[in-house]
Amino acid sequence: MEDAAPKTTAATLAETVLPTTDLSGDLAFFGRELGFRLETIMPADDPRTAVMTGQGTRIRLEVCDDAPATLILRSDTPTPARTSPGGTRLRVEPLTPQLIQPETAHAFAVRRLADEAPWVIGRAGMQYRDLIPGRLGGSIIASHIRIPDGGPVPDMVHYHTVGFQLIFCYRGWVDLVYEDQGPPFRLEAGNCVIQPPEIRHRVLYASDNIEVIEIGVPSEHVTTIDHEMELPNDTVNPDRLFQGQRFVHHEARNAEWRPARQPGFIARDTTIAANTGDVAGVQVLHRGDGDPTWTTHNADIHFTFVMEGRMTLEAEGHPTHQVVAGDAFTLPPGLATRYAAPSADIELLEVTLPGSPHIERP
Repeated sequence: MEDAAPKTTAATLAETVLPTTDLSGDLAFFGRELGFRLETIMPADDPRTAVMTGQGTRIRLEVCDDAPATLILRSDTPTPARTSPGGTRLRVEPLTPQLIQPETAHAFAVRRLADEAPWVIGRAGMQYRDLIPGRLGGSIIASHIRIPDGGPVPDMVHYHTVGFQLIFCYRGWVDLVYEDQGPPFRLEAGNCVIQPPEIRHRVLYASDNIEVIEIGVPSEHVTTIDHEMELPNDTVNPDRLFQGQRFVHHEARNAEWRPARQPGFIARDTTIAANTGDVAGVQVLHRGDGDPTWTTHNADIHFTFVMEGRMTLEAEGHPTHQVVAGDAFTLPPGLATRYAAPSADIELLEVTLPGSPHIERP
């Protein structure tokens, strides 16, 4: 007896998979020459998959050297994968992109700017540098992003299926606009925003040599183009919750400095922990009073980017690292570390999940 054909409902979409060895070229070909429009793309830093619609069909471009013809059914009805008699693969995926958070592969890792990790061209022509080797098993991505030549950014209104996302302006400035947050505004160096899950937004204009640090959890998440919404929109609701998180635009000039969790440092809190229900926390650290001492933490993810200055990063059982501006590191829970000999101008961007980890001094 043959398998029953999968049932289709109003909540079903079909996508034809087209293998490609040149995603950028194919995006231009199908978009400019054939009139297709982009619907989703991922991952943002080095895209390998893009969905486009046009000419009465929906295609999915997937980077690979060779693959059989594949038809994807996106459906809310469970359907087994199959292969047609002629060899076409039938793949079934959820109708709505699913957020899958991999288990964190904890690691002590240091990424040095001097190591010259490659810059790659990502979404909207921006240049990306990966700051976390291995991305802790896919649980997080931290990207150093730059746009050498300023001006209008070729971006569209879009959103991300993501658990947490931070944009910290490191150098220069960028003009942004967000759903329900009023008119466009300028994100300046030292300031940051979080992009709550699925908030619509758009990058409008960037200064020359803008640099930002972008954190995304998990490392691979879908970016979806919203062709219907125009920004700014008429509604202004800064208290709106997007899947339990509020939009935050933190400005350094309004921040208070207090003793940091790290001995010998002071910190300005961005209020992100409070506005995400402690999903994540973001602080900026400067040199404070007293001497740095050994500490451990219990955060699932602990990431730091060195924005200015230098220090000696000591970790029990690991080689000592001299870290300077542009370097980044991750600290696993339970590992004893010390931020020794920090320079007077040291400035650290610290991101933790959850937002308020417990710190101990062994």
